Amino acid sequence: MDIIPAIDIIEGKCVRLSRGDYAQKKVYNEHPLEVALKFEDAGIKRLHLVDLDGAKAGDVKNWKVLEKIAGKTRLSIDFSGGISSKKNLDITFNSGAAFASIGSIAVQDEITFTEWLYIYGSEKFIIGADVKEEKIAVKGWTALSDMLVSDLIKKYLGKDVKQFFCTDISKDGILAGPSFDLYGKILADNPGIYLIASGGVAALRDIKQLNEIGCSGVIIGKALYENRITLTELKPYL
Repeated sequence: MDIIPAIDIIEGKCVRLSRGDYAQKKVYNEHPLEVALKFEDAGIKRLHLVDLDGAKAGDVKNWKVLEKIAGKTRLSIDFSGGISSKKNLDITFNSGAAFASIGSIAVQDEITFTEWLYIYGSEKFIIGADVKEEKIAVKGWTALSDMLVSDLIKKYLGKDVKQFFCTDISKDGILAGPSFDLYGKILADNPGIYLIASGGVAALRDIKQLNEIGCSGVIIGKALYENRITLTELKPYL
């Protein structure tokens, strides 16, 4: 099971939100590279880097943070937030991202996203399904679409996308535990998929349970920053 810490960026700083609310922002470190280096030193291999300014604006903003972390670590970085054009994608990959995590465009503009899959290769993309009551949220979680998460996953499995992560927004950043039922349903509907759980992880037991139900990875944010889970405790999974 892949352990994937999250670094969320606003104005170049490492922050966390609660339930995706930009008004509920807490700054944990003004230098995200320091956080990334700490993760790497502990044996972490992957990083989920989110440009929250970009997600809100619909245009990549914090690519310099990506460039710095990619240049100073060996972490395999998936980058998300504001990737709305081929130009944004070129910036993302040229700045050192191993994967582009795509949400809004995959939901709202299937033709454009399918073109990207052909141009860059489907293995370079992760579908990010951010959900409220199983419906996909877009535009930095500020709008709700009519598409169900199961329909989104099935659509892009058919286009050879290999990795998906799913965040229950109601659980994110409040340390209330993950949406085990939601992930179990997704895995039952799509056997064998590479599903990364995100949102609500509060304790080591949550990671164990996600592993048991079949998740291939887990994104951990606030629990690490609040020391609910320590990097030492994660060693058996690395």
